[in-house]
Amino acid sequence: MNTITFTSLGLAEPLLRALKAENYEIPTPIQAQAIPALLANKDLLGIAQTGTGKTAAFALPILQALAANKQHAVPKSPRVLVLAPTRELAVQIGDAFRTYGKFMGLRYAVIVGGVGFHPQLKDLQRGVDVLVATPGRLLDHMQQNNVRFDRLTHLVLDEADRMLDMGFVRDVRRIVAALPKRRHSMFFSATMPPDVARLAGEMLTQPVRVEVTPEVITVDKIAQRVHHVNGADKRGLLIKLLGDPALARVIVFTRTKHGANKVAEVLAKANVRSDAIHGNKSQNARQKALEDFRSGRVRVLVATDIAARGIDVDGITHVVNYELPNVAETYVHRIGRTARAGAEGVAISFCDGSERSYLRDIERLTRRPIAVVGAMPAPGSERPAPRQGPAPQQRQNGWRRDSKPANNRHFGPRWAARA
Repeated sequence: MNTITFTSLGLAEPLLRALKAENYEIPTPIQAQAIPALLANKDLLGIAQTGTGKTAAFALPILQALAANKQHAVPKSPRVLVLAPTRELAVQIGDAFRTYGKFMGLRYAVIVGGVGFHPQLKDLQRGVDVLVATPGRLLDHMQQNNVRFDRLTHLVLDEADRMLDMGFVRDVRRIVAALPKRRHSMFFSATMPPDVARLAGEMLTQPVRVEVTPEVITVDKIAQRVHHVNGADKRGLLIKLLGDPALARVIVFTRTKHGANKVAEVLAKANVRSDAIHGNKSQNARQKALEDFRSGRVRVLVATDIAARGIDVDGITHVVNYELPNVAETYVHRIGRTARAGAEGVAISFCDGSERSYLRDIERLTRRPIAVVGAMPAPGSERPAPRQGPAPQQRQNGWRRDSKPANNRHFGPRWAARA
């Protein structure tokens, strides 16, 4: 059977050159199924988790269509709109478009809350081909007539189920109502509950349905255990565990870039040889951190899930989930970094009170309970952990202050419009 490659999918030369520069040759299952349908201008309903390669599945065909159109960017009038539920995902999608389209001469902008309003306005006024946005901040720009959609040809709604969970469904409907009826639409969701299916029905016209089940690796050779711990006590517990030399080559996972930097700082103060790898690090810095980890000059690599996708290092003895992932499949992906090539490995998870639902989802997926180390804190005894979801809104003159630390280097603890 012939192997499907990006070349065989019919992608244009500038895209193939960009993919080659990233050492991408073989498409993932969702890419292999979605790209031909999207190149044929079919609407798409994609059911896929984060980490399956869905961003490239929609970005590559969109970039190809934009390049074939040969239009110049016009002020305030994007040709593509991608809606994402969180700032972090929006920034990640924007980076992906820039990476895949770097030889195509197109313009990109990311519009999210938590950063200055005027730089975003300048981007829009300069003209943009691809606009990636979170719903709240995009509505703010729409209300001030900073953006219009008369030239829009493509719409992507990513992580629709999360969008609904976070209460964005009304915002999404308001935005979609302002778009041209004739457009190429793509809709991605990890799950398809009735509300999500209803929204997909409103947005899509005779869509091709693509469903990809994430590959679940064998975890039999990975000893898994969980510490129920107050959020404020995680740092001390990590330092204590690293006092054991058996933890020889360790990856510590956090959910955010900010969290990765904080953990790396704590380890440095404890004289633990470590480095952090995440999306805000330059490619050179990420490569150096990987090489130092591979060679043993660095004992602990602190990573976010996005950055960790490129980590393929032999001899990882332990994986520590400093923060449990909010997608169960991500846990399986994380712990699969150890116990490779027949070796055994250990996965240690820290679970505070706010993460117990994530733990239940993980145990449901893996169909096995994770061994608990020590006693679970009594109800009410836990100190509140730093909030990781949408921040509570403290409004002042129509604005709010984010209680969550910033995850992007441009995000400061400033008064910010809603995400």
